[in-house]
Amino acid sequence: MAKNTTYYVCSQCTYQTIKWLGCCPECKEWNTFTEQTTHTSFGSSLQAKSAGNKSPTLHMQSLSTISTTSRPRMYSGIQEWDSVVGGGLMPDSLVVLTGDPGIGKSTLLLQICNALARAYKVYYFSTEESLLQVKIRADRLACTQEKLLFSDNAYLDAIMTTCESAKPDIVVIDSIQNCYQQSSQAFPGTVNHLRESTFQLMRLAKEKHITVIMTGHITKEGIIAGPKTLEHMVDAVFYLQGDDRLHIRMLRAVKNRFGTIDELGFFQMGGQGLEQVPDINAELIKSASQSPGSVLISELEGSRALLLELQALVVPSKLAMPQRVISGIDQKQVVLIAAILEKYLHIKLSTFDIFLKVSGGFKIKSSSVDMGIALALLSSYFQQPVPGPSLCIGEINLTGKIQPINYVNTYIKEAERFGINTLLVSYDQKIDTKNCRKRGFKSVYDLLSLFDEK
Repeated sequence: MAKNTTYYVCSQCTYQTIKWLGCCPECKEWNTFTEQTTHTSFGSSLQAKSAGNKSPTLHMQSLSTISTTSRPRMYSGIQEWDSVVGGGLMPDSLVVLTGDPGIGKSTLLLQICNALARAYKVYYFSTEESLLQVKIRADRLACTQEKLLFSDNAYLDAIMTTCESAKPDIVVIDSIQNCYQQSSQAFPGTVNHLRESTFQLMRLAKEKHITVIMTGHITKEGIIAGPKTLEHMVDAVFYLQGDDRLHIRMLRAVKNRFGTIDELGFFQMGGQGLEQVPDINAELIKSASQSPGSVLISELEGSRALLLELQALVVPSKLAMPQRVISGIDQKQVVLIAAILEKYLHIKLSTFDIFLKVSGGFKIKSSSVDMGIALALLSSYFQQPVPGPSLCIGEINLTGKIQPINYVNTYIKEAERFGINTLLVSYDQKIDTKNCRKRGFKSVYDLLSLFDEK
């Protein structure tokens, strides 16, 4: 006797309910519930119990008997990739590479597979493109390794059977959303399908000792498509992001069980695919200008100090509620700095439209750019450039005092490399340099000394 059961699942956190809800009570997201149907057979569990089948006894072993040197990390030789994944791919891991459509996921993955195929047996399953389309891309990228084998079959059961018998070192699924299973009634790309497919690939990686890389789509909010449990099931999640105007691509780890999530890898899209950019600051700083509203700031990403241009435009507003258009920085942080300037410098920024952006499409999260935000706003307000070349580093508290920051010598070392000889920092900031001149400020009021108010 069988019965169909209908229930609703949140696409973000997989919370289940028997009726549709507008807002998920677990993750508080709106309009995320999708209808699911299961085919249950009464008495099946009773038959399984009556059969008297027992689970096998598990073999337990000490960790001291397991060798970590017999299967080292898988190095591709592409330094920007290897550093982000933690020094090479970990054997038996399940990895997701995601990003916007057209950002270059398949291109990067094909280049990485070609590099890994020098030492490993790699199977590449293209579920979105035909072998002819993959061949055209491979020819453009000069991917000619014989150990790199391809298939355009999207049938996951066949993929599993092939990999279990051939036992390749690395398996690539591009992409997981297009795979399908005959044993599953879920439509490809749905919540249940993604969960089931990921579980099957996780079993393949752990039981058969195969490293699995799969690409995934992202939603309009910029998060990986599918239930949130997918990120918990896999070992690592890497995002490929970028700014089309600079053709720069950033590889960022948002989860990595076997490495840090602070490192960034940089690539540049060219005619031969994605090329490594080991010196990203050389690309970023060449477009910087010493014009009103423009200042140079620095953000620490992993072990790298990025030199970024911060641009501000402050103009009188004709609206009842002046605009605040911010890109690359938390809007609340900019509004806070503007309020501090208005409070202690008596500048009516509340009557001005404020536009502010970070060049290169980067996102700033640290408070070390507070002084850079303040100087960019003042520079645009007074229509005078900040004396330079100079680097602005400092945190501003609610009383208007400029405070020192940590790791300042890392910023200084990168600034010296590009001939930036002036540091605009807190008066109390201790620095270790002989090539840069320190100009210290105690409060936001002291920043006015940089501008001719006449």
